[in-house]
Parts: sequence; C-alpha cells; structure tokens
Amino acid sequence: MAISTIDNNGVNLGQLGNRNLIINGAMNNMFINSAQYVNILNTVSHITATIDGTEMSVPLDPANRHYAEILRQVEAGTLTIADAE
Repeated sequence: MAISTIDNNGVNLGQLGNRNLIINGAMNNMFINSAQYVNILNTVSHITATIDGTEMSVPLDPANRHYAEILRQVEAGTLTIADAE
C-alpha cells in the first residue's frame, strides 16, 4: 500500500516502503555516488553515474529523472560531474 505524504511546499510525495517516489516532479532520496561525462566520437553523449548503487548510462535529456536529479545536485553543490576521459 502506498502512503501519500505532502511536503512543506504542498508537493505530493508518494512513498513505497521506506523509498520516496517521484510524483509531481519532486525527487527525494536518490543517492548519486559518482557521475562522469562520456565522449563518443569527440562529442559528449551521456553521463555514466552510480545511482543508488547501480551504474547507469544517463542521457543528456532534461526530461530524464536521473539527469534532472544530477543537475539538481550539481546546482546544490553536492555533486560534481567529472570530465570525460
């Protein structure tokens, strides 16, 4: 059973067990351990990131929830995206 929680800004945050879900654009509890740009043919194509213990290839798409959270954490100063090798 999902339990709905409303944050201080009136955003509905759903919850499943002890993991918050993304509802109405709110993101919570996504732990990003590392992030690095990846070049393919001298063009940045995506980011490789370890998110919640899983290595992922994240597209550079603002509609992608992982990319949006990476950008949010960079803006907050809690994450730095490493340059491509």
